[in-house]
Amino acid sequence: MPEVHKHTHPNLFWLKTKDGSTRLATINAEPGKKVYTERLVSKDGIEYRTFDPHKSKLGSAIMKELQNFPFIEGSKILYLGAASGTTVSHISDMIGADGSIFAVEFSARSLRDLVVVAERRQNIIPILADARFPEEYSFTVPLVDVVYEDVAQPRQAEILKDNVQTYLKKDGYFFFAVKARSIDVTKDPKVIYDEVIKDLESAGLTILEKIDIEPYEKDHIVIVGQKKV
Repeated sequence: MPEVHKHTHPNLFWLKTKDGSTRLATINAEPGKKVYTERLVSKDGIEYRTFDPHKSKLGSAIMKELQNFPFIEGSKILYLGAASGTTVSHISDMIGADGSIFAVEFSARSLRDLVVVAERRQNIIPILADARFPEEYSFTVPLVDVVYEDVAQPRQAEILKDNVQTYLKKDGYFFFAVKARSIDVTKDPKVIYDEVIKDLESAGLTILEKIDIEPYEKDHIVIVGQKKV
């Protein structure tokens, strides 16, 4: 039988499987259904989904000891760069039926896959839009508790600031996956990270932590912060 232990963060678990490996997991909001290549494991009538850190910046950050964790029951989240819904689905598990994820994706092909997931999970609202233009989804997205960005764009910091300014509540959190090679392939990633942090701070945002997510992703960091004003 697998062993299940609560993580220090809410609605996250450590799952020790019969092969001896320990994996991150969430409780499956739709038992019997997979979203990607995760494993489904049942214990005491509860089904868990393994959360692969190689396929999720959030999963990577958790494995690298993420301290600030705003993905709680009932949260409203604006997710920029939702892709086909891998990380979105795990957040869906964590925030429960009273939470909402407004999942913005620019690629129509990826959105089709996301819609399939959203049809089974009522707390995911898929939105086909360009995150560079937050006004495109103002008719759908309210003020939110968290802005999550995972967008491969040279202007990714501007995208975050614009969406935080438009949609994030005061004292709300942002979770920002910074992709150095998408910003400038000629610069040292560490220089880029410093520039991004200074840019966010100059916009009045508070940086709580930064996490290098290697070995899961090369030349990426995750920045977690708050909108204090």
